[in-house]
Amino acid sequence: PKHDVTVATMASGRAPSMRGVRTRLPRFEGLPTVRWTRRGEARPPRGASWTVRASLSSNDFRPGVTIELDGAPWRVQEFLHVKPGKGAAFVRTKLKNYITGGTVEKTFRAGEKVQQANLNRTTKQYTYMDGDQYVFMDMTTYEETRLPKDDAWAKYLKEGMECEVLVWNDKVIGVDLPKTVVLEVVETDPGLRGDTQSGGSKPATLETGAVIQVPLFINIGEKIKIDTRSDQYLSRD
Repeated sequence: PKHDVTVATMASGRAPSMRGVRTRLPRFEGLPTVRWTRRGEARPPRGASWTVRASLSSNDFRPGVTIELDGAPWRVQEFLHVKPGKGAAFVRTKLKNYITGGTVEKTFRAGEKVQQANLNRTTKQYTYMDGDQYVFMDMTTYEETRLPKDDAWAKYLKEGMECEVLVWNDKVIGVDLPKTVVLEVVETDPGLRGDTQSGGSKPATLETGAVIQVPLFINIGEKIKIDTRSDQYLSRD
């Protein structure tokens, strides 16, 4: 997909000229490295301050994509492209606010440009709980990060699991789990022997306390693979 990249003026207030030097911009989440050319100067001036903002088309929305609206980072939870018989196409979404944890439903025009949230992602390991806080450790520097519980990710979290800790504007705002996790079923109704085709489901409690729907043939003690984005059972492990 195509992404627009706009570069703000220097801290001095003057617009940069565009001759000469080729520069590599930093990588953004989900975006390729962008090369651009500045003319007029052999090298960037000392003390120059640049702000780079990437935009994303609503046509490229997927679960997990992060955007910035009204000065806050949001995660796309669900999306649906709609092409009515009359009128313009649009994209219906369900968004989650990383700061407040609240969700909203919002509609975008098809192809509408939205600013992508510039999140810094660091892989850390969940090590233990301290009171009501979850402690994550950088296994290279041994630096600890503490976060209050958020059921969006805590329900599938177990000690030793590696996750991505998210930082926005120098503030830790959340955790992204692996796309799939394997957990043990600790409570569910007895399985129906040989019933692998009926398509029915039942609730099952996992070792982390999460409750999801599983096929009727799943039994206590079995390990299953779950999609953490949709909360859906995928398969036995």
